Amino acid sequence: MHLIKLDAISSTNSFLRELVKANEQEDFTVVITKNQTGGRGQMGTQWLSQPDKNLTFSVYKKLFCLPLTKSYYICMATSIAIYRALEKFNIPDLKIKWPNDILSQNCKICGILIENVIKEGQLVSVIAGVGLNVNQTDFGDLIHVSSLKKVMGTCFSIEEVFGEIMNQFEIVVKQVEAQEFAEIKETYESLLFRKDKPSTFTNGNGGEMFMGFIRKVSDDGKLIVELEDRIFKAYDLKEIKLLY
Repeated sequence: MHLIKLDAISSTNSFLRELVKANEQEDFTVVITKNQTGGRGQMGTQWLSQPDKNLTFSVYKKLFCLPLTKSYYICMATSIAIYRALEKFNIPDLKIKWPNDILSQNCKICGILIENVIKEGQLVSVIAGVGLNVNQTDFGDLIHVSSLKKVMGTCFSIEEVFGEIMNQFEIVVKQVEAQEFAEIKETYESLLFRKDKPSTFTNGNGGEMFMGFIRKVSDDGKLIVELEDRIFKAYDLKEIKLLY
């Protein structure tokens, strides 16, 4: 692992992406910062983080072996890695909220942003960005947001948590490289928030509410929901929102 430490940066993903554009980077190059001022989440949302209190980093991983059609498996693998790492610290009631938020006690504690690097139509690498709330306890008016400290009532070593996440990430990435897709998908689906439970959703068109059951995910990362009359429908990220 090649580690680049920064005191402050707008976005570790953006910084690492520019490094990759400029020069070939070592496998498992990691950019980590104490203060990320413009972190990004899914669909352009902003990830806010107080300085020195959270874990914000991005990993560059070469993946020549992964077909572009299977690129969502690195998202699944990253989510599993963080889940397993947090298990080591006895964080309670962990779940993965599709597509890749990590929850504890039904509150978001971690967000993940995966960016593919594609050349000539082939997936050659990914940049996996992670924002984990560790010791921050004030989230303003945000609801359903928490941190390791809020959940456990104690401060955590950011370095220790980072080390365990990287250990688990290397393990699951080997599964991706070995194309153990069925095992990865089975594990990911077993950890999904509200899987096989009656849940309320809104659609991406006008916010219309409807009921359904999360059953699984497709290979390309779409959420498979069972609706009335045993109708199964696949939804992309912009097409559906799961309500708490």
